[in-house]
Amino acid sequence: MDSGTHEMLPEGVKARRVYLSLRDQITGGALSPGDSLPGEQRLAQSYGVSRVTVRRALDALAGNGLIDRRAGSGTRVRERAGAERPVAMNFSSLMPQLVEMSHRTQARLLSFTYDTPPDLVARALMLDPDETVQIAIRVRHADDTPFSHLTTYVPTRIARNYSEDDLATNPLFSLLERSGVEIDQAHQSVSATLAGPEVAEALDVAVGTALLSLRRVVTDVEGKGVEYLSALYRPDMFRLEMPLARVGKGAARHWEPAIGKENETFA
Repeated sequence: MDSGTHEMLPEGVKARRVYLSLRDQITGGALSPGDSLPGEQRLAQSYGVSRVTVRRALDALAGNGLIDRRAGSGTRVRERAGAERPVAMNFSSLMPQLVEMSHRTQARLLSFTYDTPPDLVARALMLDPDETVQIAIRVRHADDTPFSHLTTYVPTRIARNYSEDDLATNPLFSLLERSGVEIDQAHQSVSATLAGPEVAEALDVAVGTALLSLRRVVTDVEGKGVEYLSALYRPDMFRLEMPLARVGKGAARHWEPAIGKENETFA
Protein backbone atom coordinates (compact mmCIF):
# COMPACT_ATOMS: atom_id res chain seq x y z
CA MET A 1 0.00 0.00 0.00
CA ASP A 2 1.53 3.31 -1.07
CA SER A 3 1.85 6.16 1.41
CA GLY A 4 -0.89 8.72 0.98
CA THR A 5 -3.55 6.23 -0.19
CA HIS A 6 -6.24 4.63 1.94
CA GLU A 7 -6.40 0.91 2.42
CA MET A 8 -9.19 -0.94 0.62
CA LEU A 9 -10.89 -3.65 2.67
CA PRO A 10 -12.88 -6.58 1.25
CA GLU A 11 -16.59 -6.89 1.95
CA GLY A 12 -17.69 -9.33 4.64
CA VAL A 13 -16.38 -10.05 8.12
CA LYS A 14 -14.76 -13.39 7.15
CA ALA A 15 -13.02 -11.93 4.11
CA ARG A 16 -11.66 -9.09 6.25
CA ARG A 17 -10.35 -11.59 8.80
CA VAL A 18 -8.46 -13.47 6.10
CA TYR A 19 -7.24 -10.22 4.55
CA LEU A 20 -5.96 -8.77 7.84
CA SER A 21 -4.21 -12.03 8.75
CA LEU A 22 -2.38 -12.23 5.43
CA ARG A 23 -1.64 -8.52 5.39
CA ASP A 24 -0.08 -8.68 8.85
CA GLN A 25 2.07 -11.64 7.77
CA ILE A 26 3.31 -9.62 4.80
CA THR A 27 3.94 -6.33 6.60
CA GLY A 28 5.38 -8.11 9.64
CA GLY A 29 7.93 -10.02 7.58
CA ALA A 30 6.55 -13.55 7.99
CA LEU A 31 5.94 -13.46 4.23
CA SER A 32 8.73 -11.82 2.25
CA PRO A 33 8.71 -10.27 -1.23
CA GLY A 34 8.67 -13.05 -3.80
CA ASP A 35 7.19 -15.65 -1.47
CA SER A 36 4.30 -17.68 -2.87
CA LEU A 37 0.98 -17.78 -1.04
CA PRO A 38 -0.89 -21.08 -0.73
CA GLY A 39 -3.62 -21.71 -3.28
CA GLU A 40 -7.20 -20.58 -2.74
CA GLN A 41 -8.39 -24.05 -1.73
CA ARG A 42 -5.65 -24.48 0.85
CA LEU A 43 -6.25 -21.00 2.28
CA ALA A 44 -9.98 -21.70 2.45
CA GLN A 45 -9.30 -24.86 4.46
CA SER A 46 -6.81 -23.11 6.75
CA TYR A 47 -9.20 -20.30 7.62
CA GLY A 48 -12.39 -22.35 7.54
CA VAL A 49 -14.03 -20.19 4.88
CA SER A 50 -15.17 -20.55 1.28
CA ARG A 51 -12.99 -20.00 -1.78
CA VAL A 52 -15.15 -17.00 -2.66
CA THR A 53 -14.24 -15.43 0.69
CA VAL A 54 -10.54 -16.11 0.10
CA ARG A 55 -10.80 -14.63 -3.39
CA ARG A 56 -12.25 -11.40 -1.97
CA ALA A 57 -9.37 -11.15 0.51
CA LEU A 58 -6.77 -11.78 -2.19
CA ASP A 59 -8.38 -9.23 -4.51
CA ALA A 60 -8.09 -6.61 -1.76
CA LEU A 61 -4.45 -7.52 -1.11
CA ALA A 62 -3.72 -7.15 -4.80
CA GLY A 63 -5.64 -3.87 -4.97
CA ASN A 64 -3.54 -2.50 -2.12
CA GLY A 65 -0.32 -3.45 -3.87
CA LEU A 66 0.71 -6.22 -1.48
CA ILE A 67 0.54 -9.23 -3.82
CA ASP A 68 0.66 -10.08 -7.52
CA ARG A 69 -1.88 -12.57 -8.88
CA ARG A 70 -1.06 -14.15 -12.23
CA ALA A 71 -2.84 -17.00 -13.93
CA GLY A 72 -0.59 -20.03 -14.16
CA SER A 73 2.11 -18.69 -11.83
CA GLY A 74 0.16 -18.36 -8.57
CA THR A 75 0.12 -15.54 -6.06
CA ARG A 76 3.30 -13.92 -4.80
CA VAL A 77 4.14 -11.18 -2.32
CA ARG A 78 4.99 -8.03 -4.22
CA GLU A 79 8.23 -6.12 -3.77
CA ARG A 80 7.12 -2.72 -2.48
CA ALA A 81 9.15 0.02 -4.12
CA GLY A 82 10.62 2.39 -1.56
CA ALA A 83 9.16 0.42 1.36
CA GLU A 84 10.44 1.56 4.71
CA ARG A 85 12.01 -0.72 7.29
CA PRO A 86 10.17 -0.63 10.60
CA VAL A 87 11.61 1.61 13.30
CA ALA A 88 12.97 -0.94 15.77
CA MET A 89 13.47 0.03 19.42
CA ASN A 90 15.32 -1.74 22.20
CA PHE A 91 12.81 -1.84 25.08
CA SER A 92 15.54 -1.69 27.72
CA SER A 93 16.84 1.63 26.32
CA LEU A 94 13.59 2.93 24.86
CA MET A 95 13.65 6.47 26.23
CA PRO A 96 17.02 7.59 24.75
CA GLN A 97 16.02 6.09 21.41
CA LEU A 98 12.69 7.93 21.42
CA VAL A 99 14.57 11.18 22.11
CA GLU A 100 16.91 10.47 19.19
CA MET A 101 13.95 9.61 16.95
CA SER A 102 12.27 12.93 17.75
CA HIS A 103 15.25 14.72 16.20
CA ARG A 104 15.31 12.78 12.93
CA THR A 105 11.60 12.36 12.14
CA GLN A 106 8.88 14.90 11.42
CA ALA A 107 5.82 15.59 13.60
CA ARG A 108 2.60 17.18 12.33
CA LEU A 109 0.44 18.92 14.94
CA LEU A 110 -3.24 18.03 14.45
CA SER A 111 -4.79 19.85 17.41
CA PHE A 112 -3.82 22.04 20.38
CA THR A 113 -6.48 22.77 23.00
CA TYR A 114 -7.04 23.42 26.72
CA ASP A 115 -9.73 21.35 28.42
CA THR A 116 -10.69 19.16 31.35
CA PRO A 117 -8.78 15.87 31.16
CA PRO A 118 -10.37 12.41 31.12
CA ASP A 119 -10.71 10.91 34.60
CA LEU A 120 -7.98 8.35 33.86
CA VAL A 121 -5.51 11.11 32.99
CA ALA A 122 -6.50 13.30 35.95
CA ARG A 123 -5.90 10.40 38.35
CA ALA A 124 -2.58 9.46 36.74
CA LEU A 125 -1.30 13.05 36.95
CA MET A 126 -2.81 13.52 40.44
CA LEU A 127 -4.55 16.74 39.38
CA ASP A 128 -6.92 18.86 41.47
CA PRO A 129 -10.63 18.39 40.59
CA ASP A 130 -10.88 21.74 38.77
CA GLU A 131 -7.46 21.62 37.08
CA THR A 132 -7.29 21.76 33.27
CA VAL A 133 -4.67 20.45 30.86
CA GLN A 134 -3.23 21.31 27.48
CA ILE A 135 -4.09 18.52 25.03
CA ALA A 136 -2.04 18.08 21.87
CA ILE A 137 -2.43 15.49 19.13
CA ARG A 138 0.47 14.89 16.75
CA VAL A 139 1.34 12.40 14.04
CA ARG A 140 4.99 11.54 13.55
CA HIS A 141 6.29 10.63 10.08
CA ALA A 142 9.39 8.84 8.79
CA ASP A 143 10.10 9.84 5.19
CA ASP A 144 6.51 11.01 4.71
CA THR A 145 5.06 7.73 6.05
CA PRO A 146 3.00 8.13 9.26
CA PHE A 147 3.96 5.67 11.99
CA SER A 148 2.80 7.10 15.33
CA HIS A 149 -0.22 8.98 16.70
CA LEU A 150 0.63 10.86 19.90
CA THR A 151 -1.78 12.46 22.38
CA THR A 152 -0.21 14.37 25.27
CA TYR A 153 -1.78 15.94 28.34
CA VAL A 154 0.19 18.60 30.26
CA PRO A 155 -1.14 20.59 33.25
CA THR A 156 -2.12 24.10 32.13
CA ARG A 157 0.14 25.70 34.75
CA ILE A 158 3.10 24.23 32.83
CA ALA A 159 1.77 24.37 29.28
CA ARG A 160 1.20 28.13 29.43
CA ASN A 161 4.99 28.49 29.15
CA TYR A 162 5.08 27.35 25.51
CA SER A 163 3.00 28.05 22.43
CA GLU A 164 1.32 25.98 19.75
CA ASP A 165 4.13 26.95 17.35
CA ASP A 166 6.70 25.79 19.92
CA LEU A 167 5.08 22.36 20.15
CA ALA A 168 4.86 22.06 16.38
CA THR A 169 8.64 22.42 16.05
CA ASN A 170 10.13 21.07 19.30
CA PRO A 171 10.02 17.80 21.28
CA LEU A 172 7.70 18.13 24.28
CA PHE A 173 10.32 16.99 26.79
CA SER A 174 12.55 19.95 25.83
CA LEU A 175 9.66 22.38 26.25
CA LEU A 176 8.90 20.97 29.70
CA GLU A 177 12.50 21.43 30.81
CA ARG A 178 12.61 24.90 29.26
CA SER A 179 9.54 25.69 31.38
CA GLY A 180 11.50 24.89 34.53
CA VAL A 181 10.19 21.36 35.08
CA GLU A 182 12.70 19.08 36.79
CA ILE A 183 11.76 15.68 35.39
CA ASP A 184 12.51 12.85 37.78
CA GLN A 185 11.02 9.61 36.45
CA ALA A 186 8.36 8.01 34.28
CA HIS A 187 6.25 4.88 34.25
CA GLN A 188 5.13 3.38 30.98
CA SER A 189 3.15 0.37 29.84
CA VAL A 190 2.74 -1.29 26.46
CA SER A 191 -0.33 -3.09 25.17
CA ALA A 192 -2.34 -3.39 21.96
CA THR A 193 -5.48 -1.75 20.65
CA LEU A 194 -7.49 -1.29 17.44
CA ALA A 195 -7.51 1.81 15.26
CA GLY A 196 -10.65 3.92 15.44
CA PRO A 197 -11.78 6.05 12.45
CA GLU A 198 -9.80 9.22 13.30
CA VAL A 199 -6.58 7.42 14.18
CA ALA A 200 -6.92 5.13 11.17
CA GLU A 201 -7.18 8.12 8.85
CA ALA A 202 -4.21 9.87 10.46
CA LEU A 203 -2.00 6.76 10.24
CA ASP A 204 -3.28 5.76 6.77
CA VAL A 205 -4.50 2.33 7.89
CA ALA A 206 -7.85 0.57 7.89
CA VAL A 207 -10.31 1.00 10.75
CA GLY A 208 -9.82 -1.92 13.12
CA THR A 209 -6.11 -2.33 12.35
CA ALA A 210 -4.13 -3.61 15.35
CA LEU A 211 -1.85 -0.94 16.83
CA LEU A 212 0.87 -0.96 19.46
CA SER A 213 -0.27 1.18 22.40
CA LEU A 214 2.22 2.88 24.74
CA ARG A 215 1.14 4.94 27.75
CA ARG A 216 3.59 6.97 29.82
CA VAL A 217 3.20 9.11 32.94
CA VAL A 218 6.06 11.53 33.69
CA THR A 219 6.59 13.01 37.17
CA ASP A 220 8.88 15.74 38.52
CA VAL A 221 11.20 15.71 41.52
CA GLU A 222 8.27 16.55 43.80
CA GLY A 223 6.31 13.55 42.56
CA LYS A 224 3.78 15.67 40.63
CA GLY A 225 2.53 14.52 37.24
CA VAL A 226 3.78 16.73 34.40
CA GLU A 227 2.86 14.74 31.29
CA TYR A 228 0.57 11.90 30.26
CA LEU A 229 1.30 10.36 26.87
CA SER A 230 -0.94 8.03 24.89
CA ALA A 231 0.99 6.84 21.83
CA LEU A 232 -0.27 4.54 19.09
CA TYR A 233 2.14 2.93 16.62
CA ARG A 234 1.65 1.13 13.32
CA PRO A 235 3.04 -2.40 13.81
CA ASP A 236 4.34 -2.48 10.23
CA MET A 237 6.38 0.67 10.90
CA PHE A 238 7.43 0.28 14.53
CA ARG A 239 8.42 -2.57 16.80
CA LEU A 240 9.88 -3.06 20.28
CA GLU A 241 12.70 -5.49 20.89
CA MET A 242 14.26 -6.69 24.12
CA PRO A 243 17.56 -8.58 24.41
CA LEU A 244 17.49 -11.22 27.15
CA ALA A 245 20.29 -12.81 29.17
CA ARG A 246 20.18 -16.24 30.83
CA VAL A 247 21.17 -15.70 34.50
CA GLY A 248 21.15 -17.54 37.82
CA LYS A 249 22.11 -21.08 38.75
CA GLY A 250 20.33 -24.39 38.92
CA ALA A 251 16.56 -24.29 39.42
CA ALA A 252 16.76 -20.49 39.82
CA ARG A 253 18.19 -19.99 36.33
CA HIS A 254 15.96 -17.63 34.31
CA TRP A 255 15.73 -14.99 31.60
CA GLU A 256 16.02 -11.29 32.41
CA PRO A 257 16.34 -8.12 30.29
CA ALA A 258 19.91 -7.43 29.20
CA ILE A 259 19.93 -3.74 30.08
CA GLY A 260 22.31 -1.66 28.02
CA LYS A 261 22.70 -4.10 25.15
CA GLU A 262 22.86 -2.46 21.73
CA ASN A 263 19.95 -2.94 19.36
CA GLU A 264 21.49 -4.18 16.14
CA THR A 265 18.32 -3.68 14.11
CA PHE A 266 17.60 -0.04 14.96
CA ALA A 267 16.41 1.62 11.73
